[in-house]
Amino acid sequence: MKKLQFKININAPVSRVYDIMLGISSKSTYEQWTYLFNPTSTYEGSWDRGNKILFVGADEKGEKGGMVSGIAENAPNRFVSIQHYGLVKAGKEITEGPEVEKWANGFENYSFEENNGTTTVTVDLDITEDFLDYMNQAYPKALGKLKEICEK
Repeated sequence: MKKLQFKININAPVSRVYDIMLGISSKSTYEQWTYLFNPTSTYEGSWDRGNKILFVGADEKGEKGGMVSGIAENAPNRFVSIQHYGLVKAGKEITEGPEVEKWANGFENYSFEENNGTTTVTVDLDITEDFLDYMNQAYPKALGKLKEICEK
């Protein structure tokens, strides 16, 4: 696993950024910024600590695919830690085997810090080698979209 970090400053209060990023008030705000990863990107489940959450979308065949994850920590407006532990392929959850072992125990952490009305979002991401280039290109664009939505 490789570690990546992305940061963005958003001219909005932390409570607004947290709400929009996670789609707390409306899942559509999460779907708007994650659209840049997959136009059908969404989640199923809850952001509550200890809960399972699926990050899914349709693949090129129109089948549901994505990640099986758990919320390791959620301190509202401060920190969210997502632990990935499985895959969704063709609508089925897979939590063991060689494909999963590459991802197992990878984390995606969001840190939020507000200073004078500007929120800094830091994303720390464990990623496999084969997704490195994709994430280096897609994540900054997605965070740019998040900034645009939050600053409206």
